[in-house]
Amino acid sequence: MGEDMIQKIFKEIFHKENIKDFLYIIFGCIVQAVGMAVFMVPAKLVSGGISGLAQVINHLTGWPIGVMTLIGNIPVLIIGWRYLGRLQFAVRTITAVFLFSVFTDIIYYFFTDPTITGDLFLNTIFGAVIMGIGFGLVYLGGGTSGGSDIIGRILNQRLGLSISTSYLVCDSLPIILGTIVFGWELALYALIAVYINGKAAEVISEGNSSFRQAYIISDAHAEIAKQIMTQMDHGVTVLHGAGGYSGREKEILYCVIYRGEVNTLKKLVAEADRNAFMIVGQANEVLGEGFQPNKYYS
Repeated sequence: MGEDMIQKIFKEIFHKENIKDFLYIIFGCIVQAVGMAVFMVPAKLVSGGISGLAQVINHLTGWPIGVMTLIGNIPVLIIGWRYLGRLQFAVRTITAVFLFSVFTDIIYYFFTDPTITGDLFLNTIFGAVIMGIGFGLVYLGGGTSGGSDIIGRILNQRLGLSISTSYLVCDSLPIILGTIVFGWELALYALIAVYINGKAAEVISEGNSSFRQAYIISDAHAEIAKQIMTQMDHGVTVLHGAGGYSGREKEILYCVIYRGEVNTLKKLVAEADRNAFMIVGQANEVLGEGFQPNKYYS
């Protein structure tokens, strides 16, 4: 690694605008490690990815989970370096992998008994939710969990598998091994944990779907657009389209609103045109004027 590259990495880590991101990553890794060491490992619940493989190896050999997670990620990081994209993203991912590995072993091996409960159901729920929150915080900081994310991208680009299928493969293999080592019952609980983990990470990193996007097709589009802008104080984009059957040109209104404003929008549209065609769907995250500022990782 050249001197210029090292300087770029240090500049990336210690740049004042990035400190908040690394605080997210640090705290997220601590939270992940708590979920792993306090709930998942004592209950023999195998998580997905490299850390799941590390759990199985730990059970068979006694080797530290964090160390095995770190070692397992090294070849993946080397092979998948070009899939990490920009330097900022790569540095954040490497930092997240290292910190998670270190914190997991600190909590598990240096606390006399980190276990809170022996109840399998409680360990499944709380372990999954806590780890998911940790993953979500790492994603907010612009990093990833390493292994699964990188392998998933490689499978997607090299073998043509969809992203969802790639992640399913990455998370399923450790659980299959866990089934052989720990038995079917624990594997079934582990599958539930992986699902909840993903949902919790999604809520933390993308929000709880508090936004809605709407498409409106109406002959009264000008009046509806005016009412949305004046009465609801939201911007409207006019898209140009044509009817597939009639071929007649149509104006399509597109806008983003808050979840609690859906009924207001429906009423406003109905008052202008009861026959208007309207589609309302979820928007996980909205960036820009009127919502939250866009944060771009250049």
